[in-house]
Amino acid sequence: MVCGLGNVGKAFVELLAERASDVEDRYALRLVLAAAVDIGGAAVGDSPDGLPAGPLLAHLRSGGSVEDFGEFARPGLTGAEAIDQAAAGALIEATPTNLTDGEPGRTHIVAALGRGMEVVSANKGPILLFHEELLELARQNRCGLHISAATAAALPTLDVARVCLAGSRILSVEGILNGTTNYILSRMCADGAAYETALKEAQQLGIAETDPGKDVGGYDTATKLVIIANCLFGPSFRLDDVPTVGITGVTPDDIARAGTDGEVIKLVGTAEFVDDEVRLSVAPRRLKKEHPLASVNGSEKAISYMTDTMDRITVSGGRSSPVGAAAAMLKDLINAYV
Repeated sequence: MVCGLGNVGKAFVELLAERASDVEDRYALRLVLAAAVDIGGAAVGDSPDGLPAGPLLAHLRSGGSVEDFGEFARPGLTGAEAIDQAAAGALIEATPTNLTDGEPGRTHIVAALGRGMEVVSANKGPILLFHEELLELARQNRCGLHISAATAAALPTLDVARVCLAGSRILSVEGILNGTTNYILSRMCADGAAYETALKEAQQLGIAETDPGKDVGGYDTATKLVIIANCLFGPSFRLDDVPTVGITGVTPDDIARAGTDGEVIKLVGTAEFVDDEVRLSVAPRRLKKEHPLASVNGSEKAISYMTDTMDRITVSGGRSSPVGAAAAMLKDLINAYV
């Protein structure tokens, strides 16, 4: 079942409709949409075939809502109630991120884990604020908490660390984790544009939000960095542990001086061992052009791990869009069962 039918939630339902038969052929995994929940209520499919995803999407595109979707409509039904009533084995949590108390995502995740459901979340709030509690609840109920989409969407940050680097000790993490800020800095570097000009262009292209404060202030990067660090080094970090500087103070002169020295400026989230303790930080950094993050341009993101046995491993790219986040959730859902 899906909770939250904003851009990411609808993109997930669309992927489910498009890829269900392919997933069944490739992985012998039959994915059925049992329920969909939004702010005004829910639609619940009581039969083994669940909700018809295609017709549901058409209904939403025509201006309808889940709570008036024909025979499946359940006006006023909350996410927690739908989790209790629907015959679902997994929750897709795509409600808006709330970094104050994690709601309503926290309630949904707790309810689903309590029922032994697999949870796939793009919602950063509950993971940031209650990671240790949610992990323990998942362990107690022998189910999984899967959060790829909450840690830079399509970029496989945690997949690389957990799978590809298994058995190695991670010594440091450096990441360009926000596509908006990287786009702005890339435009400033390429054409000498002022920060305000590059930001306006990013907003016109739909890369930046109308209110981009969390992105350009570095807080989105810090949030993702804390989640990644808690997964890799132990769930003890909070946003208050991250000295954070955004890009609003970066000028064309700063960019030009860096270029003269053979460097580029990127907003980098860093986790590294200092005196046997992991320290986190987010700030614009001057990177030598041979640094693996220096060539990451536009709205692309990247993460680079330094390890004791494999040396440096870097992965970059990943679509910065609702479709990219939805694809990360589909990937997590598939991997939860195969």
